[in-house]
Amino acid sequence: MGRLIKWLVYILILALVLLILYAYAGPYLGVDFSAQSSTQIQPVTLQTDK
Repeated sequence: MGRLIKWLVYILILALVLLILYAYAGPYLGVDFSAQSSTQIQPVTLQTDK
């Protein structure tokens, strides 16, 4: 049982390292991680009469 848990921990660490490497190497591989941006304009009415 201990041997199984040790292998699962190793696989989890390896998966985490590979995910971090993919995040850094993604732009070189042609993957775009940037968020889509768009301009949004919303009118605001201020109550300035006192």
